[in-house]
Amino acid sequence: MGSIQLQHVNKSFGAHAVIPDASLEIKDGEFVVFVGPSGCGKSTLLRLIAGLEDTTSGQILLDGQDMTAAAPAKRQLAMVFQSYALYPHMTVAQNIGFPLKMAGMDKATIDAKVREAASVLNLTSYLDRRPRNLSGGQRQRVAIGRAIVREPKAFLFDEPLSNLDAALRVNMRLEISELHQQLKTTMVYVTHDQVEAMTMADRIVVLNAGNVEQFGTPMELYRTPANRFVAGFIGSPKMNFVDGAEAQKYGVASIGVRPEHFAVSTTSGTWKGTVGVAEHLGSDTFLHVNVDGLGLMTVRAEGEKQLHHGDVVWLTPDPSRIYRFDKDGRSVKAN
Repeated sequence: MGSIQLQHVNKSFGAHAVIPDASLEIKDGEFVVFVGPSGCGKSTLLRLIAGLEDTTSGQILLDGQDMTAAAPAKRQLAMVFQSYALYPHMTVAQNIGFPLKMAGMDKATIDAKVREAASVLNLTSYLDRRPRNLSGGQRQRVAIGRAIVREPKAFLFDEPLSNLDAALRVNMRLEISELHQQLKTTMVYVTHDQVEAMTMADRIVVLNAGNVEQFGTPMELYRTPANRFVAGFIGSPKMNFVDGAEAQKYGVASIGVRPEHFAVSTTSGTWKGTVGVAEHLGSDTFLHVNVDGLGLMTVRAEGEKQLHHGDVVWLTPDPSRIYRFDKDGRSVKAN
């Protein structure tokens, strides 16, 4: 079992509340991602769950048991950090088995558990190597292996892919997702990268200034964002927003249109504009269009779209995909 409940958790440093009031329920076996901009409190919230930070108020329950004041070692959670924190003088096998050695397990049991974890992570042929002889992705897998052998109730990942290059990040993202499918263990994962969040999570927690803005599946957040902040954070490229008179036509303070929800024409449409930058990526073309009276819009078009700097285009938003927000930024349903 590995369910985690946060009940009105608060973390303050003096008069400053980093986490004002967070309540969440993470189900056993679920992959939950905390996402948000830098400084929003996502790593602090993870450290509160791990017991590495003390809560100011509120309760943290693990499998229904109050563990708010319990020491980290008593929580049966395993944390994987951004830094691999491997011992350079130890082999891969010794690094993976170190927590079991510190727990006083016998050598035969340690060896068996290390080989089992290495098999899951495709590290079997690297067990005799030292960290300096491994790639960044392999080192991160060793750090994950060290967590696996402890057989925790839940894994806590704090931006584990930040130190990897773009290609390795994609590979490790897939490997961690596969690992979750194999182990069926609860995983809580912190990232500022909303693409990681969308592709890996069963459910996503969007944080802003320590507040939980929305908690739901990736597609719930994409289709029905609770407010303008979530709408602008989830989705790549970001949603376009329009305020003022154009929004007032819809009876709201602002409207939003995702880049993929525009029809693009060179002859007619709703909003006229001029292409500033056209990014041709093969599968997609991203157009940055200066729309008359409305400002810069990002548009996702088909990859074969032959439009270039200076071309005049008309953009027509899909009327069924226009998002509406009131003056406080809350989502408003269309009439």
